[in-house]
Amino acid sequence: MSYIDGFVIAVPTANKQKFIDHATPLDAMFIELGATRVVECWGDDVKPGKLTDFRRAVQASDDETVAFSWIEWPDKATRDAAMAKAEELMKTDPRWDPARNPMPFDGKRMIFGGFEPVVDLGPDA
Repeated sequence: MSYIDGFVIAVPTANKQKFIDHATPLDAMFIELGATRVVECWGDDVKPGKLTDFRRAVQASDDETVAFSWIEWPDKATRDAAMAKAEELMKTDPRWDPARNPMPFDGKRMIFGGFEPVVDLGPDA
């Protein structure tokens, strides 16, 4: 069964291209490490909720857009091995170097987690 890592981030709206430029080499690295798909989404229709919503979850300000991303893995074992390797690469791979690839958002407000699919419909499921 596949495994999904999900991320929600508040990104300064003016940094949209910087976000794309930051994510692209890291996403390629995850593919190299065994991910089957990486998707980066830019908030387009993110409505406020009555009790909670995506914007509140990451404390997005009026000049920020919510980005929603996920990484699909063939299984949790592949993901766990890839994340262990990614931690090693953080020390040596220039894609992780903050001087070369600065984070264009406040990483402290990113929420993320790993998820086991329980329903998977579609032509490839």
